[in-house]
Amino acid sequence: MDKKKSRREFLELGLKVGIALPITSSMLYSCISKAEGKNTSQKETSKKLKILILGGTSFLGPHQIAYALGRGHSVSTFTRGKTAPTIYKDLFKEVEQLVGDREDNLTALENRKWDVVIDNSGRRAEWTKKTATLLKDNCDLYLYTSSTGVFYPYVNSEFKETSKVFDAIPEDATEDQKRDFQYGVMKANSENEAIKQFGIDRTIVVRPTYMLGPADRTDRFMHWPLRLKKGGEILIPGKEEDTVQYIDVRDVAEWMIRLLEDRSAGTYNAVGPKATENILDFVTEAKKTFDAESSFVRIDNYDFLKDNNVFYMIPWILPTDNYAGSAKINNSMALANGLSFRPLKETIADVYNWWHSDAVSQERRDKFASNPNSMLLREAAIIKKWKAL
Repeated sequence: MDKKKSRREFLELGLKVGIALPITSSMLYSCISKAEGKNTSQKETSKKLKILILGGTSFLGPHQIAYALGRGHSVSTFTRGKTAPTIYKDLFKEVEQLVGDREDNLTALENRKWDVVIDNSGRRAEWTKKTATLLKDNCDLYLYTSSTGVFYPYVNSEFKETSKVFDAIPEDATEDQKRDFQYGVMKANSENEAIKQFGIDRTIVVRPTYMLGPADRTDRFMHWPLRLKKGGEILIPGKEEDTVQYIDVRDVAEWMIRLLEDRSAGTYNAVGPKATENILDFVTEAKKTFDAESSFVRIDNYDFLKDNNVFYMIPWILPTDNYAGSAKINNSMALANGLSFRPLKETIADVYNWWHSDAVSQERRDKFASNPNSMLLREAAIIKKWKAL
């Protein structure tokens, strides 16, 4: 297997899809907003907003919709109409669902007014430019869902909202680097287009890191809930100084709605946890979710990990080369503006329960469990090889 290609393909999948679950609404509501206290998601605010979400039927959007409706806001979505929501199905009966195409058909958005726009589907800078241009005189605020991918290459020790980002792929970049640059450059240019049309005082840019939680379509995080539930000898990759960063999708979704309510224009890194954490800290805390007996085998040799195709076990990513600082994103601005985090054990438990509900097909579970490239199947052999050194 081409190890560089394997790492790149994973990162591209995580970035592109990172942003579904036929569970009853009551079950879903139970895991929406425990972080802020009982029934926070149902607490109505004094000012009711008319919210337009570009996208809204996949991972992040449904959580935004559930929280917004619970707080008394009204919601419209704009999609191609090709993907039916699989989460909060009953709630979508309360959502105005507009159909069009951001490439060449924005008719449904013409001559309409909303208070705020959330752009979750801005996968091309030109799309952001078109919608922002069309809506700037009929909406007050534009929230663009970006990514910490704008900071690639991650070669600094800390990335703040004001840190440099690339709006073009460097001419001297290698072919591999060009592919890695593409996503971040697209997001950076999309941020610029939103700000250009709405102005800095009417634009909110949120840059999430890896989002975890129920309905994640990437399966990139499923190793840990499944592995920790099983117990036994568990591989922990990386060195003690390797930091990890991640965030529950619901914490991002709910915070975005509150930013809009407070009219908090600006750019924010939506990154958790609150304090610095390494992969051992993460697994030690996550392990408390289950009663299974387990022990840890730490493998801190980067060369060994590379040779055995262990480049990532999200939230851990091998911190070498252009990914050396990928988990060193500064979140102080977000914390100062209300970003909060639910307990990690809650995220782990909710993801595990979602995975084993009828929200996920048995075919999908079987495919994940039988994937010969998965850490679930490769872990024991890697540990054996490590111990034999």
